[in-house]
Amino acid sequence: MTETIPTNSASGDPSLRRLLSFFTLLFLSLISLSFKSVDSAPANRSSDVEMMQLRADITGYAQNFTGLRYRYAGRSPKTGFDCSGLTSFVLQEFNIPVSSCSRTQSTQGQKINLENVQAGDLIFFGTTARIKHVAMVVENTSEGVFVVHATCSRGIIVENISTSKYWKPKILFARDVISGMAI
Repeated sequence: MTETIPTNSASGDPSLRRLLSFFTLLFLSLISLSFKSVDSAPANRSSDVEMMQLRADITGYAQNFTGLRYRYAGRSPKTGFDCSGLTSFVLQEFNIPVSSCSRTQSTQGQKINLENVQAGDLIFFGTTARIKHVAMVVENTSEGVFVVHATCSRGIIVENISTSKYWKPKILFARDVISGMAI
């Protein structure tokens, strides 16, 4: 005579089967959620990083021209630059179309608060009646706003306009010509 030994297998007990199915589904759901959270990291975080890198590349490139002489209506590194020639040349090298005239540049992009300027933004100087100068922001720190620009007397320089007795009173406004045009 053969004796059968009863087993507690899940295949025989419906409540055990349901419990096993529940835990299997729970386990698979948790795994899929963990992969999803890694894959769905905010897309704008990477685009913010790319934008910051683009701005750093643009201002780094602009600073390469430090020491070049000023030339009225100058538009190239070979002949020299005037203020708008420098900003236009640099931005166009990064496929950001801006005019070579400071007055026209002052209407391009988005107007921004001076407190919020970032690397690559343009700051305009002059009187309420006329734009007379443009500079590109290199950085905005607690020490001030540093710009790269072409000056008549000193050529292309990097300077803190926040502490400049000459430039600070002439600041009119700033514009972001990069965010809407790039990437």
